[in-house]
Amino acid sequence: MFKTTASAAVLVLALAGSAFAQGNSGNAGGGGNNSTSEGLVTVSLGDVVLQEIANDLNVEVADLVDVTQVQVPVGVAATVCGVNANVLAEQKKAGDATCDATSSSEALAQAVQKQIDG
Repeated sequence: MFKTTASAAVLVLALAGSAFAQGNSGNAGGGGNNSTSEGLVTVSLGDVVLQEIANDLNVEVADLVDVTQVQVPVGVAATVCGVNANVLAEQKKAGDATCDATSSSEALAQAVQKQIDG
């Protein structure tokens, strides 16, 4: 029961993080940071995770050699880094949130694909 509830909570936070990132990416107004990186977490990718992503994308690891970090919503980062989404959200409030990926996911692979496509 707790595992189901915790999974549901992570899903809700992931969706909220995505909505937050989308909602804040184009804020108009003076002064503030209008970059599209608001609400996103910088995830560092190690060799093992890059191999998983290369397999998912059907590319060679050498094609991903320049990809060492990618920005993803809080919920995705929490999943692939094994970190509580609330911890990452608090880090984001205090400045930049970062974590090291310990696994891959479809969403992480898509973010990498988007980055290599430019």
